[in-house]
Amino acid sequence: MSQYTTPIVTAGIIFIILVFFLWIPWLIYMYRKYGFLPLSTTLISFSFIFYFLSALFLVILPLPTTRDTCAMQNPNTVHYSLIPFQFVEDILKGQWLNLKNPATYMLLFKQSAFYQVFFNFLLLLPLGVFLRYYLGDKKKWWKAAILIFITTFFFEITQLTGIYGIYNCAYRLFDVDDLMTNTIGGIIGFFIAPAVLAIFPSKKTIEERAEYLLEKDEVKSMAVLLAIAIDLFIMDLIRQLVLSTTNHNEVTNFIVTTVLLICGQLLLPIIWNGRTIGSAIMRFRYSSKHSKRLTITRLTKRFIALYVAYFITVIVSTMNNITVTMDSVYYEASVLLSLGASIAALILTIVLFIHIMLVVFGKGKRRFFFDESADLYTTRKK
Repeated sequence: MSQYTTPIVTAGIIFIILVFFLWIPWLIYMYRKYGFLPLSTTLISFSFIFYFLSALFLVILPLPTTRDTCAMQNPNTVHYSLIPFQFVEDILKGQWLNLKNPATYMLLFKQSAFYQVFFNFLLLLPLGVFLRYYLGDKKKWWKAAILIFITTFFFEITQLTGIYGIYNCAYRLFDVDDLMTNTIGGIIGFFIAPAVLAIFPSKKTIEERAEYLLEKDEVKSMAVLLAIAIDLFIMDLIRQLVLSTTNHNEVTNFIVTTVLLICGQLLLPIIWNGRTIGSAIMRFRYSSKHSKRLTITRLTKRFIALYVAYFITVIVSTMNNITVTMDSVYYEASVLLSLGASIAALILTIVLFIHIMLVVFGKGKRRFFFDESADLYTTRKK
């Protein structure tokens, strides 16, 4: 049984690692495309990744303990089987079947060859379900069949080539019967998919909601948060690039960060009609609810709110990094100052986290403090 559980557990571990790296890009893609996060699309897409990893690892694992797999095999070993329906003969070996005796029929489920065919049939059946979701129309079954065949052919070639030369001989059999049973299983999965997909909203329903949000001109709080994260990420990359070319200290770091904040969060939105790089990527801009004209005053207020938050973190960090020797008369004061800064940093972090959670899960009833202070709103209108 471990020959099945080990590949799936391995796929699960790698899947978790992939989710860690893919989650933020996925959120950006979804909010950019639809304006919200469709849970059904997310669940189906990530389950597809897990399924494909599991299917691939079931095909190639366990790996041989040496790359010289030729040395482990008989020189006359054949690494392929090109005889169709060979599995029928393999299943019926041993003359256990007596057509006149129905009691022998149950012995079918004790044949290892039967289980091999059965699991090959099941291997790509889920792929047919996923393809039905992505292709939509059942009339496209032939496209699904081609993709399913390409997938099973890829698996078989991977085995035949020893994972493309990593091993000098194939350590599993290229079997034409596997091509047939995998493809048939996938096609059947394509046609029975509606029974599974009925519990999820259709792609048409998701697209209709996206159009409704666009018509309503509603920008989700998560999209705003992602835009801020993108801006900060780009700013930090530029900051590190600039500082890497100069002799820097805390003062130069503060000056460079301030200049980047002014350019990215004040000057650029003024020039670009309320857009930052992050908001442009997320397809929205900042605007005034009371006037079509975006005033410099409102953008300045927003920048000041952001900058004050940054300035407070700088002060807290500076206080926390003050070091005084024990023989100094200011040692006790520095310890108290450092302790107070640590407590202040913890409180600020908690307050900011709560604020973000209230805004993101507030169903549009709240705005981020920097937008609220400047009386700015988000819009998808140009």
